[in-house]
Amino acid sequence: MPACLPATKIQKVRSVRCTLARMETPNDAPSPAGEEAAPPESAAPMEPVEPRSVRLRRHGHRAVLYTWAFAAVGLVIVIVALAVANAHKVKLSWVFGSGHASLVWIVITSVVLGWLLGIVTAIIFRLRTRRRAA
Repeated sequence: MPACLPATKIQKVRSVRCTLARMETPNDAPSPAGEEAAPPESAAPMEPVEPRSVRLRRHGHRAVLYTWAFAAVGLVIVIVALAVANAHKVKLSWVFGSGHASLVWIVITSVVLGWLLGIVTAIIFRLRTRRRAA
């Protein structure tokens, strides 16, 4: 069993190993270097140390999620401001006839239709330019 030294930045892993080794020592066995016996089984087990790369990846993913959330809130604010600023009715002239509609609904409908047509166009291009099965 390794000698249990106080944990420093360099010796954190050794300290965790020593702590885990002490936890695995049976209660009736003599503890090394005159230390206290291991805690009883009812004590909560120590959680494993999370590697730095996993922690950084998790925090990075959280930052991306917060960025998307702020962007979504900003988009909602812009849409509400657009609706408030363009609530008046305008005349729509079609090829055959005309009609009246609120300007904000015309803009939102145009945006949604453009978005959907963009998705459909991307799907069609992807299907027509994909690699053929050999």
